[in-house]
Amino acid sequence: MGTRQIQVADQTLVIHELDDVSDSTTGRALTGSWVWDSALVLSNWMATQGAVHFQFQDKSVLELGAGAGLPGLTAARLGASRVLLTDMGPLLPGLLRNVEANGLGDRVQVRELVWGSDESPSQISELDLILMSDVFYNQEEMVGLAKTLKSVCSRGTTVWASTEVRPWTAECLSELLHEGFGLVELPSQMVEEMEGLDCFAIFQVIPPHEDNQRTFVVEGNI
Repeated sequence: MGTRQIQVADQTLVIHELDDVSDSTTGRALTGSWVWDSALVLSNWMATQGAVHFQFQDKSVLELGAGAGLPGLTAARLGASRVLLTDMGPLLPGLLRNVEANGLGDRVQVRELVWGSDESPSQISELDLILMSDVFYNQEEMVGLAKTLKSVCSRGTTVWASTEVRPWTAECLSELLHEGFGLVELPSQMVEEMEGLDCFAIFQVIPPHEDNQRTFVVEGNI
């Protein structure tokens, strides 16, 4: 893999991608150690359309399944004062390296967080924004993800998730709906206009304690 300089709107972020990180049990490479297109889509959307509706300045942000951490680091560059990047233990050294490479150690922390566990990221007591990219890949993981989201969301927390639309994406989203969440597909000018991005979508995930009566999954690629 190596080091990439990624342009997000008018920001340049340095991301170290690793190809030698593997699951200690299965021996399989952990795909979160490099940047997936969903993270690029979400980060660019945040810096353009997202920033119109959400003021990042001095906000608290959590990224779940952060991988290489691009969306969370983007939030810090956009003005968020406290950002917590979370993922599996083997991915944390790479996340820390990316935080340091971008000089964001004063506002970005890294922590292990397993979906569905009883742990919660206590470093940030109340979250303004939760970010997720490419987390809708395994229907069996959705119950754990839903439990974690319920534990970290409070009234007023905004949740954004980007995903590449694959054959199993609808099943994952349906599981979140079954867990009481609402889903609204957000308009993305970049996804609409750029060739090759029509298979991506960005959602606002509405926690169960919010008003879900008006939320739905937009038909189309899903």
